[in-house]
Amino acid sequence: MATALSPADFLQAAQHLPIIDVRSTKEYHHAHIPGAVNIPLFTNEERAEVGTCYKQQGRDLAVRLGLELIGPKLAYFVKQADALAPQRQVLVHCWRGGMRSGSFAWLLKTAGFNVSTLEGGYKAYRNHVLESFERPQNIVILGGQTGSGKTDILRALTQMGEQVIDLEAIAHHKGSAYGAIGQTPQPSSEQFENLLHQQWSTLAPNRRVWLEGESRNIGRCFIPLAFWKQMQHPTQFIFVDLPKNLRIQRLVREYACYDHSLLLNATERIKKRLGGQHFKAIIEALERHDYATVADISLHYYDKAYLYELAQRNVSHHISLQEDHPFSAAQIIRELL
Repeated sequence: MATALSPADFLQAAQHLPIIDVRSTKEYHHAHIPGAVNIPLFTNEERAEVGTCYKQQGRDLAVRLGLELIGPKLAYFVKQADALAPQRQVLVHCWRGGMRSGSFAWLLKTAGFNVSTLEGGYKAYRNHVLESFERPQNIVILGGQTGSGKTDILRALTQMGEQVIDLEAIAHHKGSAYGAIGQTPQPSSEQFENLLHQQWSTLAPNRRVWLEGESRNIGRCFIPLAFWKQMQHPTQFIFVDLPKNLRIQRLVREYACYDHSLLLNATERIKKRLGGQHFKAIIEALERHDYATVADISLHYYDKAYLYELAQRNVSHHISLQEDHPFSAAQIIRELL
């Protein structure tokens, strides 16, 4: 019988052993443990068929149907596991740590593998993920108006040895209506939480961690509530103030290289907030390839919204920058704390 590990022990073992997720492809694609490889016991259609059988005809017939479906695939499963784990040591999990992972583990053990399963399955892992965000951490928030280069400042802080979590990088989104442009598709909110936990769990608890000030949602990804509450009460809130002309230049560099249709579609999403006159002016500027004017008008909206939110904050340090040099800004910020 395979050894059942707690979520914490399972993730510890996963640092040097491969994880096999035997849930259906649909379950896996929605969200999964980072690094896990999907070898589904059932296809999406087979899982639905077994589930229907269980509800309508009971457990025994559902089990029998499941065995009929997976029987022809047993050799394939072992071959896939062999390719993934030539040392024949693996971790296996399903949704609740039940028959799917148990059956797969039995098969691999029969084939000579050393197998451990996840006690409580992926469901227990998810509880572990959400509970981890309750752990207090010395959080420092970096704030600043759109185009201030906050992400680049965080990268510079990382190079200086600081603990940094880049929420926008995890979410594949820069936060604004234009934030999806140039990014790969966003993960689900659940997978965003899993990826965030992957980084959160590696932080040294006695050291500060830097985060960019964000709204609760970054595109379609939502910051988990416990994590969000900690962000609202950081130990320090640093505000960097970069002149508007330099912020416009930065935004032009970042976005002018993309197709007009992407910029137009993003602008459409904030049409009502911009107002008819400003929206019309942006469209006309786009047609002229006048990206500086597009950025200038957009900032009128974003600055107003951000400064309203900033008024609710307790700012620890207000840093006025005269040059757009993220590394120099990071040095200045570090010297303050």
